[in-house]
Amino acid sequence: MVKIRLRRVGAKKKPSYRLVAADSRSPRDGAFLDIIGYFNPLTDPETIVIDEEKALHWLNHGAQPTATAARLISKAGTMEKFNKIKEKT
Repeated sequence: MVKIRLRRVGAKKKPSYRLVAADSRSPRDGAFLDIIGYFNPLTDPETIVIDEEKALHWLNHGAQPTATAARLISKAGTMEKFNKIKEKT
């Protein structure tokens, strides 16, 4: 199963995260299929950048976002577009 989840990058005590599509069996910082965006919790306000086209592609192909990834995708407004597309079909 493909999951959309966070992958930790950055220095010690200064985390930033990549939003990636990865096989659910791979480790947190292990192999992934595609980079969808990034998230930096240290800036004020939090920086969230998501490639909407890639996110919609993976969601349409059955990728399941984790709770935190779903929150970030919703904050960026991509989940609303996915739900509209899903309603049409």
